[in-house]
Amino acid sequence: MTALRRLGATSLNVVGLLLAVVVLNFLLIQAAPGDPAQVIAGEMGGASPEIMAEIRTRYGLDRSVPEQLATYVGRVARGDLGYSFYFNEPVSRLILGQLPATAILVLTSLGFAVLAGAALGILSARRPHGLLSHAVSLVAIAGNAAPVFWTGLMLLVLFASVWPVLPVAGMSDVANPATGLAAILDVGRHLVLPALTLGIVYVAQYSRLMRTSMIDALQADYVRTARAKGLPERVVVGKHALRNALIPLVTMVGLQFGQLFAGAILVETVFAWPGLGRLTFESILRRDYPTLLGILFCSALLVITANIVTDLIYRLIDPRIRAGRTA
Repeated sequence: MTALRRLGATSLNVVGLLLAVVVLNFLLIQAAPGDPAQVIAGEMGGASPEIMAEIRTRYGLDRSVPEQLATYVGRVARGDLGYSFYFNEPVSRLILGQLPATAILVLTSLGFAVLAGAALGILSARRPHGLLSHAVSLVAIAGNAAPVFWTGLMLLVLFASVWPVLPVAGMSDVANPATGLAAILDVGRHLVLPALTLGIVYVAQYSRLMRTSMIDALQADYVRTARAKGLPERVVVGKHALRNALIPLVTMVGLQFGQLFAGAILVETVFAWPGLGRLTFESILRRDYPTLLGILFCSALLVITANIVTDLIYRLIDPRIRAGRTA
């Protein structure tokens, strides 16, 4: 019964949060300067006042803001994200078509950042005053100081002209399309630079955080007790210290999941990666409000899901959390 109550409370919180996100995003978009009808007419090469009035009526732009908001919230509640002004197709279809590419980029970057950052942090924590520890600190400072778009542009210049061994644009080779395993390898080659660009800054942050957490864990009493029992060092580090040191890292990953999507907008634009980032950029330029609102809604839904997954990972890492919630 306690689990059911907790599930019900979580569901209500999620619904309330999504409703707040939908309302706030809609009001912020409405407050932005510009007229979508003018943009649509501009794509047509101009329009008479009668055509402009017809465009506003067709897309519901002639209604008051409260009426538009009520209509939009009702559609979202039914799973309808609206119709794109610019692309002339349902927003949900647009998002589902671009989401896999962004998911591949974001998850690959996140996996690279977590694994590389955790490994560097653990290795440098074993010898806090060693050469590797100082090198990790320098890498962390440099990684935090370099903006994502600057890193992407530098890699683009390097691998486009100086050392052209990797593709620098797109998700696959359009001129020579491949199938089967060759297609997967082709996507992997195109993925290297965007994932590296998006992941570098987080490698810097996670390595520094993991180093600090691991140093604290290795100095804890339970680690001293484990060593006093004669346990091998790999067991002491891997089983006792690592699980506790991972909790701050998991927390940071959950909090920064939304930032990954924000960074993906710049990375996908630099490397012409066909994902939600490019779709967001084009929607902003075209003032395609339904598409932009749909992307923001789906992004919020993904961030909420990531936070729930983070909470579940806490319970897997630390048995005390499971015991405390059971009690």
